[in-house]
Amino acid sequence: MTPPHSRESLPTCVNGLEPLPAGYWKAIRAGLPAIRAGLPAISGGSGSGSGDDPALSEAQLQAIGDHVRLLMAWNGAINLSGIRAPELIARDQVLDSLTALPLLRRAGVEEFLDIGSGGGFPGLPLAMALPARRALLVESVGKKARFLATAVEATGLGDHVAVAATRAETLAADPRHRGHWQAVLARAVADMTELAELALPLLQIGGLLVAWKRQPINDELARADSAIHQLRGRLIRLQPVVVPGLEDHVLVVVEKLAETPGEFPRDPAARRRRPL
Repeated sequence: MTPPHSRESLPTCVNGLEPLPAGYWKAIRAGLPAIRAGLPAISGGSGSGSGDDPALSEAQLQAIGDHVRLLMAWNGAINLSGIRAPELIARDQVLDSLTALPLLRRAGVEEFLDIGSGGGFPGLPLAMALPARRALLVESVGKKARFLATAVEATGLGDHVAVAATRAETLAADPRHRGHWQAVLARAVADMTELAELALPLLQIGGLLVAWKRQPINDELARADSAIHQLRGRLIRLQPVVVPGLEDHVLVVVEKLAETPGEFPRDPAARRRRPL
């Protein structure tokens, strides 16, 4: 007998899944104007004709919604998110992820790596919304990586979004990844000192680390300042979040100035013994 919520019973496509309730879409529509206000102008564009957002089409919003539907279907078996109410997923997961969209578009980012992607936030919504030419969702927990791979295929992103079931340290030792990414994204992963050590080796010179943080952040940034410089980066921006309900959130942006020394990142035990 197949046990309840076994891996075999989990859906691999959105067909047959429950539609998202009105509360989800109401929350999305309420938060989109704040994100839209920061987006660079699109020349000659009337968008999808839906009247909602010329810079974030209805098709993109529906694809993001399909990711959420799949997440909700899997969440009972695999704890992908502690947030269960659809309207809170809309604000605290989807809109929170999309707060980086104006920043990434203005920087011309078309390729990014998402460290600790978990249930796919921020990587999947941003891959859809940019849209990304190439993205890599990095998740060391196998069951979460399986969900991510399923969500990538179910939302039609398989030709340009990949999943790596490994740690950032492993990728940083791989010449195919070290120093090759335009941006590294990290949401609720680690403090800035450790995050800088994980992310900066993966960035190309001029690339950006974008970290989702909450205020107050000054003490954490002060502790990380020496490490960021040692890793050849610099803090360039604290981007306030103006989406209603997320006003205490902030995006921390670090630019890579030069090649990170080859001994970084160190293994987790070394980082614990001797923080930068």
